[in-house]
Amino acid sequence: MAPKFGTSGLRGLVVELTPDLVAGHIAAFIASCPTGSGIWVGRDLRPSSPDLAATVLRAARAAGLATVDCGDVPTPALALAAMQAGAAAVMVTGSHIPADRNGLKFYLPHGEIAKSDEAAILTALGAPAADTSPGPAPRRHDSAGAEWVARYVTGFGPRALAGLRLGVWSHSAVSRDLLLDTVRALGGEAVELGRSDSFIPVDTEAVPAAARAALAAWAAGHRLDAILSTDGDGDRPLLTDASGQVIPGDVLGQITAAVLRAEVVVTPVSSNTGVEASGRFTKVIRTRIGSPFVIEGMEAAGPVRVVGYEANGGFLLGFAAEGPTGPLPPLATRDSLLPLIAPLSRARAAGGLAALVAAEPPRFTVADRLEDIPTECSRALMAGFEADPAWLAAFLAGLGESLNATDRTDGLRLKLASGRVVHMRPSGNAPEFRLYAEAETPAAAAALLDQGLARLRALLE
Repeated sequence: MAPKFGTSGLRGLVVELTPDLVAGHIAAFIASCPTGSGIWVGRDLRPSSPDLAATVLRAARAAGLATVDCGDVPTPALALAAMQAGAAAVMVTGSHIPADRNGLKFYLPHGEIAKSDEAAILTALGAPAADTSPGPAPRRHDSAGAEWVARYVTGFGPRALAGLRLGVWSHSAVSRDLLLDTVRALGGEAVELGRSDSFIPVDTEAVPAAARAALAAWAAGHRLDAILSTDGDGDRPLLTDASGQVIPGDVLGQITAAVLRAEVVVTPVSSNTGVEASGRFTKVIRTRIGSPFVIEGMEAAGPVRVVGYEANGGFLLGFAAEGPTGPLPPLATRDSLLPLIAPLSRARAAGGLAALVAAEPPRFTVADRLEDIPTECSRALMAGFEADPAWLAAFLAGLGESLNATDRTDGLRLKLASGRVVHMRPSGNAPEFRLYAEAETPAAAAALLDQGLARLRALLE
């Protein structure tokens, strides 16, 4: 996979993320975007991340900027600390993709880069560097993670999770120690599960069957009220109920939006339709998939109580909210702690997380992906569906479904006569083909997903 710059920043195979290529993107970022008081740099726990972070720091310093090394830190914690310092930030992470790949995420002093910034960076690539004196040696900042945790202790209070026995699936998430700290700081009992010294690519939208089985076994064996975790860089949450059943990220999003008393919700077309069915929000704005599109939608909503979330559970707070015990300032970047803490804080009063979820509209989305699918194959399949309605009808007939309407906001979203939804979308920055399925029960959504993946696999092969 040749390195590609898109809505998730720069991503590619580690062997192709050469020092020159990384330094070139950092130089283009500095030349085309505001950097405020300098650049803060963090990294996930992939084996390749320390060397890539060192390259980023050298390139930024060579451009004359002040640099701050935050070490191993979750993406939202780095973004929060940098924004509070009025600085830009670069996170070295490949998020949920395998360890042979990595990448860079870029932040301006006020938050994530927008699509217009992305275009400016691409335009500036390869331009001659300006003559400048090197910046000072990097400064260390080791408290970004603790500051991230403190934000939610302030907002929810030291008794928010009291009485809850909570598993923390640590795996190789850079957030793992901070999740344990958060549970304890909010009064819960933390039980660590599954810490790994090897990098595990956890995709919170597509948790594999083996991991789901392990979660269920842990929940029963340790008598847990819930299990929480994140993806590798800590910006997407994973939460189960007491049975180990994974709660979809978009359900976490709509519950969290309600807890915060949001007026307007911005979410991609891949999120389930329960947010509209709930009737709790004055407006729901649908976007393309990716946090930059969600942020654009939030900005367009104007000065209202606006939040955003994605189907992966990453939550964006766009207004000054009040938690049960204190303020929650805006943080318009994908965050994992808020959509974990907000539902858990309501779980006891609701009779448990399963009961809290059951009170939501009965719409459930599940997702998975076919890996190692060449981009040209994905494009050919999508073009075939577009060009030949009979081919698409045959695909749906194999699922026992027929078409009601199509939505091409991002990929191909098929609204079926049964009321269910199938949404196909090739990845823009990895050799993957993702499928979403929405139905009236988790079991029905899972069955539709399995059938759809099998049909797609046969077509792609």
